[in-house]
Amino acid sequence: MTDDNNTNDIINTTDESTEDTTTPATDTLVVADAIAQEIEAAVESAPEPEVDPTPVVDEANIAPAPTVSSTANAPASRTFTKNERPPRGGPRRGGDNRGPKREAKPKPEFDQKIVSIRRVTRVTSGGRKFSFAVAVIAGDRKGRIGFGTGKGLDTAMAVDKAYKKAKANMIRLPLTKTGTIPHDVSAKYSSSQVELRPAPGKGIVAGSSVRDVIEIAGIRDVIGKLRSGTKNPMNNAKVVIKALSTLSASKKVKHTK
Repeated sequence: MTDDNNTNDIINTTDESTEDTTTPATDTLVVADAIAQEIEAAVESAPEPEVDPTPVVDEANIAPAPTVSSTANAPASRTFTKNERPPRGGPRRGGDNRGPKREAKPKPEFDQKIVSIRRVTRVTSGGRKFSFAVAVIAGDRKGRIGFGTGKGLDTAMAVDKAYKKAKANMIRLPLTKTGTIPHDVSAKYSSSQVELRPAPGKGIVAGSSVRDVIEIAGIRDVIGKLRSGTKNPMNNAKVVIKALSTLSASKKVKHTK
């Protein structure tokens, strides 16, 4: 009996100790669950706060943003200096003297005008040969006039030859004090025929080759008329010079109108 009592006492003691050890932890869990449920219920029952979409900014507490100068980040300006290089090339031989300057071309003694220019072809056994034929009148515009022709492989050579012949064939005209012809003249050369008569105060009334010859000769106040239908400028110039060569200073002016 004693052993059973002791065993029961031990069991009871163990149960009491077990109860003493488990009861506080269980109570703590129950309390924590209750508190959590109350908090959830309070959160769910509480209304949602109204949020202002425009945030309120306190300007007093905002520090001003640092100002960055535009010149701080700008690259430093570069200054370019021209390199002082010596001039290219060396000094001229014989110094800076480049020789005598070209003299101005002297004015020709006579004025010239090309009346006719043609390209001439000559057929030979070796083929065709081309040359130029030129007719030139020359004068000093003071009563002297001449006519000449020339041929050459180029125009410059032909003009030079014709000018020299015109100087060799120069004639002097017996003009009046007013610069006109003293009387009427007419002439015929080949198919060309011309009439010239003085016209004081009217100037030069003529055209084509007749006018060219009168201007180069320096004649004023004259009327020139071609009585032929030819358009050959060389023959027309020749007939005018032929007519002017027949002038005589002893004859009186017949037509004054």
